[in-house]
Amino acid sequence: MPRGFEYQRQRMVEALRSSGITDTAVLEAMAAVPRHLFVPAQWRHQAYAEDISINIGQGQTISQPRVVAAMTQAAAVGPESRVLEVGTGSGYQAAILAAIARFVFSVERIPELAREAKKRLDAFGVSNVSIKVMDGTLGWRAQAPYDAIVVTAGAPEVPAPLVEQLADGGRLVVPVGPLDHQVLTIVERRGRRTRRRVLQEACFVPLIGRSGWKEERR
Repeated sequence: MPRGFEYQRQRMVEALRSSGITDTAVLEAMAAVPRHLFVPAQWRHQAYAEDISINIGQGQTISQPRVVAAMTQAAAVGPESRVLEVGTGSGYQAAILAAIARFVFSVERIPELAREAKKRLDAFGVSNVSIKVMDGTLGWRAQAPYDAIVVTAGAPEVPAPLVEQLADGGRLVVPVGPLDHQVLTIVERRGRRTRRRVLQEACFVPLIGRSGWKEERR
């Protein structure tokens, strides 16, 4: 691995720590996973240079490191957690989650992205991620319940099917709001009740699906 990338990644982790990321497991995962291998080759020089999202094709992006870390920390993922990720994208968020959790189930509606993400995860030696091509707004009911659900696209409202698939005590982290601006929302399930709170402002690509935005709204 190029020495420059390793040094830049450590700088990125220090910046995350300074910005308020305190979960040791999250910081260690961000330090271990090579973000530059999850972006197109022509953009690898930007993988650690700035806290920015990067285009990965198909109208999708890889989120800023700060947002990935904040969402993972908010999801309260632990070593025994079963996690659902909605929106596999490049596979980077899945790799971060997999470095902490027992197992990650990731759903992606675009087959090309799902295939490329699986190749990257396999090449990196990640064996605890399962990817399926489907409407992620409906979750992956066959594998539910989940201790944590992380949604990597912006929804007009909290998708009800995802809340239903949370385990008791589980957390859903999802960007909610209009197409041009959302807020990261945490939904925690306690029995039949849920509690919501807002984490921070964000801007994601639209969450397309039956319980999200319609395709023609893009």
